[in-house]
Amino acid sequence: MASESSSSVASPRRTLSVSRERASVFILGEGEADRSKQGAKPAEVYGFVGSISTIVGAVLFFGWAYLPEYWLYSMGITYYPSRYWAVALPAYAMMLIVFVCITYTSLNYIATIPPDSWNSVCDKFTRAPVMFLPTDSSSQERPIDPISDIPITEINRMMFASA
Repeated sequence: MASESSSSVASPRRTLSVSRERASVFILGEGEADRSKQGAKPAEVYGFVGSISTIVGAVLFFGWAYLPEYWLYSMGITYYPSRYWAVALPAYAMMLIVFVCITYTSLNYIATIPPDSWNSVCDKFTRAPVMFLPTDSSSQERPIDPISDIPITEINRMMFASA
């Protein structure tokens, strides 16, 4: 088995790791080249703990919801919520999600200006185009125009003028 050696080239933005046989190229993000020295990132730890907690919680929930009561008593679990909540909590959660989606959409419709409002064409953030006059008529160079909004008359002319 041939051992694969690699070299790293550091750049200001990221580290490029290239194998000697050119079989693979890895682009490593900032700080990933010395991962063995740094340890795991907090986001990785939180993600791992969150996923394990979710699995344990799901197993406990489904165990409580589906195991017969005498099995729970035999395991020493004598105090737990009513089985009603095994059906009610997921139903309430689903209805809450539907309610939030409908409310969010409704509030966005309420906050949106009508299509025939002048504010949908011009508002306080509108940037009028600036025209540069050439200082030297023989010069072919001119600066790039600054960013601006296209006037509605120009848009109407381009879209609705007969060709």
